[in-house]
Amino acid sequence: MSTTGAHVPDDGAGGGAAGGSAAPVLLPTGWWWWQRRRSFLLDAVLAAVSAIECAFEGGTFADRVGVPAFLGALVGVLVGGVLLLRRRWPVAVVLVAIAMTPAQTGFLLSLVGLYTLAASEVPRRITAALAGMNGFGTMLVAVIQFQDNLDTSGDGSALRMPVTLFVSVLMALGLTGPPVLLGLYVRARRRLVESLRERADGLERELELLAEKAAERAERARAEERTRIAREMHDVVAHRVSLMVVHAAALKAVALKDPQKASASAELLGDMGRQALTELRQMLGVLRASEAASPAAAPAPEPAASREAEEGPTLARLAALVEESQAAGMGVELTVEGARRPCGARIEATVYRVVQEALTNVHKHAAGASAVVRLAYREAEVAVLITNGPSDGTAQTALPSGGHGLIGMRERVTSHGGGFAAGPTPDGGFRVSAMVPLQNA
Repeated sequence: MSTTGAHVPDDGAGGGAAGGSAAPVLLPTGWWWWQRRRSFLLDAVLAAVSAIECAFEGGTFADRVGVPAFLGALVGVLVGGVLLLRRRWPVAVVLVAIAMTPAQTGFLLSLVGLYTLAASEVPRRITAALAGMNGFGTMLVAVIQFQDNLDTSGDGSALRMPVTLFVSVLMALGLTGPPVLLGLYVRARRRLVESLRERADGLERELELLAEKAAERAERARAEERTRIAREMHDVVAHRVSLMVVHAAALKAVALKDPQKASASAELLGDMGRQALTELRQMLGVLRASEAASPAAAPAPEPAASREAEEGPTLARLAALVEESQAAGMGVELTVEGARRPCGARIEATVYRVVQEALTNVHKHAAGASAVVRLAYREAEVAVLITNGPSDGTAQTALPSGGHGLIGMRERVTSHGGGFAAGPTPDGGFRVSAMVPLQNA
């Protein structure tokens, strides 16, 4: 049997809303339309009471009109039992109640049917039309009943018709209005609860999406922090170690020929090692401070970046950087254009690292080549250009290369909104240029 139709959800007054935390016991699907067992039991009890009422009233009406009482009682039982279908076909239940109005049968059937109709998803115009028909029929039956009683009692008062109409209207409103209003209230309340539940489900889904996005942002922040740390470690270690390897090779070459120069080279080698260790300790201190300040799994990169800026190199140390390369045997010239001025710790550290990595690449890939470092302070930016010529044919010391130098320089510069370019020159050398705007300092 099909279950399509004006299904009425369980409601509080109809025995549907479960109280307590126990899971509802569902009946088998098919022709069953009750969602809970107690809803079925409630409808069965209401149908039984209605059947008893209609059987008594039907028998009384049948006896009054001259029909065998048992036939009236049988029809009453069938009519009262229709209440069992109230959740599935509320319109049919109300129509049966309206049809039985002239027989003054089905008081409970009419009340429960109107309530169920108003609480169902039936369009309101249909509910209003059926409620009006039921009220009008009740009023007519009441007028006729009052007139018969007054005629029997012989009261000929001229006011009996207005009084009869007034009392009949009040009776019709009293029997029709309360169940309809209660059903409309339950219907509105159920819709409100459903909308609140949908909103809660929507908020829960939004929270899940926000949590996923937060996890993605945290993972992205971790990846960016790992990249930043790797880039910084590369810049610190590669330059110092490259110079140390170059000096170690020179030390080996002059150790027997010129002990005094070998001693100076060894001392310089030790200084470079200590400087590399100092910079590594500073970086590890920044990482430990970041982890202590943020116990979360993904430390925010901003605090680490700010500490890096405070403890990182500055443009004032470019001269010392150039001197280190000169001590390693490279011909390096540093020129500065414009008035020296503070450019912001992060900007200065970025430009310093670009120069450092460019000189390291000269040591690795162009042994014996000379280089020129040009630093320009401009109104809205700071620019640097590092150029070197081709190798002079000097035997090149084998230095490992990870291939990340140019990538790291580009990442550093573009993170500040600057421009970066690198490439070979026509004379066989190499050129690295970077421009960093000062408004991002």
